[in-house]
Order: sequence, then C-alpha cells, then structure tokens
Amino acid sequence: MISQTIARRYAKALLALGQEDGNFTQYGEELAAFTRLLANRELAEALVNPIYPADSRLGVLKAVLAKLKLSKIVENFLGLLFDKGRISHLEAINSNFQLMVDEANNIKRAMVVTAGPLSAAVQARVQETLARMTGKTVILEAKEDPEILGGIVAQVGDLTLDGSVRTQLKNLKESLIKG
Repeated sequence: MISQTIARRYAKALLALGQEDGNFTQYGEELAAFTRLLANRELAEALVNPIYPADSRLGVLKAVLAKLKLSKIVENFLGLLFDKGRISHLEAINSNFQLMVDEANNIKRAMVVTAGPLSAAVQARVQETLARMTGKTVILEAKEDPEILGGIVAQVGDLTLDGSVRTQLKNLKESLIKG
C-alpha cells in the first residue's frame, strides 16, 4: 500500500512538471523506456542493492542516463528517485504515470478477450463501440482464450462486458437449477 502511495505521489509530481511545459507525453515515453531497462535484473540490482556503495550505484545510473539521452527533467527525476531511495518503486511510478497521461489525453485502455483471433474490421467496431460508451479514445488490446468458447469479454477500467458463450451457458445452467 505504501508503495502505491509513493508511486502516485511521484507520478503526480512528474505529470505536473510535464503539464507545465507541455511535454508530459514525452516524459512518459522516456520513463517507460528506462523502466523497461530495469527489467534487466543485473542493472536493477546494480542500482538498488545496498551492498554496492551508493557512489558506485550513482555512477551506474549516470552512465545509463548518458547513453539514453533523456530530457533533463526525466534525468533529474530519476536522480531524485535514486537520492531518496525510491528507484525500487520505479515500475509502480511508471504504471501510475502512464495511467495519468492516458487520463490527461482522454484515453482509456481496453482488454478484449475472444476465443479466436479478431479481424481488423471487428476490432475497429469493438473499439468504436467502447469509445462511444466511455466517451474517450480507446486503445484496444486483444487476447485469445479458447476457454470462453465464443463471444467476447471486454474490460475497460472497472467496466466488464461479458458476452462469452461460457458465461451464457453458466447463467443458463443456474437458471435451470433455480427452476
């Protein structure tokens, strides 16, 4: 819980800086790129593990930042996270920041699950329908799950629309049992 509170606080601060100068989308891309780098366990270990001296870890951070050529704001932000011992929260900070950027850009992300692959035309229709329902631009991510048997399950934020054959059969079974 504390990690999420910290993550939201730092993400909100970076977003505020980005909104001031109009570069919050760029900062989000740069933050996401650096976060992807930390998926490398050895690099993450070199930055976070207190067994290594702080000045050595800072040297690693500066070397990586020099290679990436990020904006000064994001470099300073990552330096601040390092100084405050919050670099280990970077993944949560990035997730929160990306959600805030999407909100600022009036974007919702949707997960659509189907039994088989969706054609581009069907994906476009689903995306358009969800955009009308939410009043926001929808970015669609499609996933296949043969266990739903057929139909579609769409999730946009807290809203879940389940039109799968599996759920319909389950509901039919329950109604037959209840009589």
